[in-house]
Amino acid sequence: MEFTTADLCDAFPGLVQVAQPLFRGYGGLEKFAGPIETVRVHEDNTLVRETLETPGRGRVLVVDGGGSLKCALMGGRLAGLAQSNGWSGVIVNGCIRDAVEIGQLRVGIRALNAVPMRSGKNGAGERGGTVSFAGVTFAPGCFIYVDSDGMLVAERDLLG
Repeated sequence: MEFTTADLCDAFPGLVQVAQPLFRGYGGLEKFAGPIETVRVHEDNTLVRETLETPGRGRVLVVDGGGSLKCALMGGRLAGLAQSNGWSGVIVNGCIRDAVEIGQLRVGIRALNAVPMRSGKNGAGERGGTVSFAGVTFAPGCFIYVDSDGMLVAERDLLG
């Protein structure tokens, strides 16, 4: 996968949304891209797990956790599921835990921060809708591109 977000911004200035630089990299892949899948949850990672248990087919899961810093929506086990099921990466508008373990996996992970507290397991939330945070709208079927310079969203595949 050959791209840089800077080059994509230069080549497609009217087609990309640039996310505010709020996220830290945790996964073993610094660069990743793919079609977007979404979940919206609040301090509960049941839908995150259920989604990552499905075949990823190179997609990127965007988790809108409302920016909560109280608990982790993803840990080492879920990041391992993402890797083994073929997800390109996960963006978490919230926290992760098991940061060292996640860093050893070949999957891209971005989150606001790390916190040791686990999330609830009630199954509340929504899968597949449009979510907005960091100044960007993420919708299933759109494409996301992430590298060390930042995160871009486009309505179509810019690499195809």
